[in-house]
Amino acid sequence: QVHLEESGGGLVQPGGSLRLSCRASGFTLDWYAIGWFRQAPGKEREGVSCISGSDRSTFHAESVNGRFTISRDNANNTVYLQMNSLEPGDTAVYYCARNRFTACGGSRWDLDPYDYWGQGTQVTVSS
Repeated sequence: QVHLEESGGGLVQPGGSLRLSCRASGFTLDWYAIGWFRQAPGKEREGVSCISGSDRSTFHAESVNGRFTISRDNANNTVYLQMNSLEPGDTAVYYCARNRFTACGGSRWDLDPYDYWGQGTQVTVSS
């Protein structure tokens, strides 16, 4: 049974850092690309970062580029999202999701390629 579980969210001051974890089970992690998405109140879910399962290519949305880093540890079935220089605009529920394909691909920020989602973890950036 495929399962994804996020952890590591919380309350942090502007300029601070958090590391989110996405623990995967029920499938071979390195066969799939994994994405991180976020959804703020009243807004649509948006793609943040993606890491391919094959060559581990990484992609980040322009809004977080240079501040967020995605990585994966296949031996521990975990994907991480290191978030630095956090801003109030980063406040959202963060989700990890499994892409149907090994590579992130051109549609990596769309929801359709992703077939399994975690329950999400809340990140709040506030002073």
